[in-house]
Amino acid sequence: MKIALINENSQAMKNELIYNTLSTVAKKYGHTVDNYGMFDSEDKPLTYVQNGLLAGILLNSKACDFVVTGCGTGSGAMLACNSFPKVLCGLIVDPSDAYMFGQINDGNCAAFPFAKGFGWGAELNLEYCFEKLFNGPRGQGYPKERVIPEQRNKKILDGVKEITHTPMIEILKKIDQQFLLETIDRESFKKYFFKNAEDGEIKEYCKKILGL
Repeated sequence: MKIALINENSQAMKNELIYNTLSTVAKKYGHTVDNYGMFDSEDKPLTYVQNGLLAGILLNSKACDFVVTGCGTGSGAMLACNSFPKVLCGLIVDPSDAYMFGQINDGNCAAFPFAKGFGWGAELNLEYCFEKLFNGPRGQGYPKERVIPEQRNKKILDGVKEITHTPMIEILKKIDQQFLLETIDRESFKKYFFKNAEDGEIKEYCKKILGL
């Protein structure tokens, strides 16, 4: 699995801590992590709304399989991510959230609170959350007697999102183009996205916006 990490501006100083913790866990299970920043206070700012747009681009283009993101409370990033097609984002506060989100909802994006409650032992909580998210198959159901209805509901939700969301390429063409440019005009995006993206139409449109 290819995991993308996206931080927003208020928590940029924690990017290295989050990346190192995530990478350590991911490596144990054969996953890789691409760090899209933002990296520190000197980097181009990413708001939580831009986090959502970037997550939508990466997941719809298949540049990654899973996005780890967040903001101060995690709620803003979760809402922004869920406003885009093919993005199913959960708010993860503790390891039980991570486990049940993975097993019950089988999402492809997780938003963390990187300020609220982020105190002593926060890096341990992050490590345990990542363990529960990435240590094995997801969508297996919890508790086990709920497997069939939960998997059925996941398929229904995916179908609902197909109806209620506009295709990503249409969003890219209609969204404020300066906002889109500010979101993707960063070295980390160019480094990882164009190497990994599989959707040619999204890839070419991003090149056009960047003037490549």
